[in-house]
Amino acid sequence: MVELAFQSLLLLFLAAFIAGFIDSIAGGGGLITIPAMLIAGIPPLQTLGTNKLQSMFGAASATIAYARKGHVDLRSQLPMAALAGLGGALGAVLATVVPGDVLRALMPFLLVAIALYFALKPNLSDVDRHQRMTPFLFGLTFVPLIGFYDGVFGPGTGSFFMLAFVSLAGFGMLKATAHTKLLNLSSNLGAFLVFLASGVVLWKVGLLMGLGQFLGAQAGSKLAMKNGAKLIKPLLIVTCVALATKLLMDPTNPVRMWAGF
Repeated sequence: MVELAFQSLLLLFLAAFIAGFIDSIAGGGGLITIPAMLIAGIPPLQTLGTNKLQSMFGAASATIAYARKGHVDLRSQLPMAALAGLGGALGAVLATVVPGDVLRALMPFLLVAIALYFALKPNLSDVDRHQRMTPFLFGLTFVPLIGFYDGVFGPGTGSFFMLAFVSLAGFGMLKATAHTKLLNLSSNLGAFLVFLASGVVLWKVGLLMGLGQFLGAQAGSKLAMKNGAKLIKPLLIVTCVALATKLLMDPTNPVRMWAGF
């Protein structure tokens, strides 16, 4: 049983609010919430399970905000969301089998590549572009794969969904952000159910942080809808670079150990 002081709970609430704000626009909220929970003294496995609970509130909040303004049709996207959830659940189940060290070693370089793509691509806007893949094929392949990654590891999932929607599905930045939140919610839910069955979810902490996530996501999504690509693009780039730096700075990252740092 993990008992936290009032000050720790307050800091976790504030961390969740900030994470929800950033995550609703560019993804990467786990960069804030996971370290915050570990610093508060929550064990790693409970941190992962509780993080899925609280992050669902932020993703749901942003999804509702975007749907209300017509940026995502929830009913038509349900099959794709279900595949994301299935991927998240399978990823969580197989988390102990998949070589996590390999994922953690590759992640910083993948995130930098995503940041470079969005930084150097000159014509990114809120206008939809040519599709490189049909929605049916996109939903059967990349959606469950990214959802699976979310269940196995997690950080950067929103950035991967954004890259896939923009580069393959031809979505504009704002539309891609809206759809990313829905699929991220589904993959979080799938993984959460597995962690719940394993008994590693701290409900009091998760619900308190969930409130912070919900409020932060409402504020962030409203700002994103107001400013569109001119806000989403730079924040996405900064978030990817920050997350890559955070992962590389981690003393347990295999890249540092292989390099002898």
